[in-house]
Amino acid sequence: MAQQDAREAPQDIPEHRTSTVEQGAFCTARCTCGWRGPARRARSQARTDAKSHAP
Repeated sequence: MAQQDAREAPQDIPEHRTSTVEQGAFCTARCTCGWRGPARRARSQARTDAKSHAP
């Protein structure tokens, strides 16, 4: 599955809202624009991914 890069985020959504979602032993950062970060074992790293996506 291809992941969107932060630079490819759609501009029609005025605000990016990120969150983290746990899937078993992994945590993934997600955004309202459809972006998804890689699955991480460390929640802190998933939160860092989410922060780096936000403009």
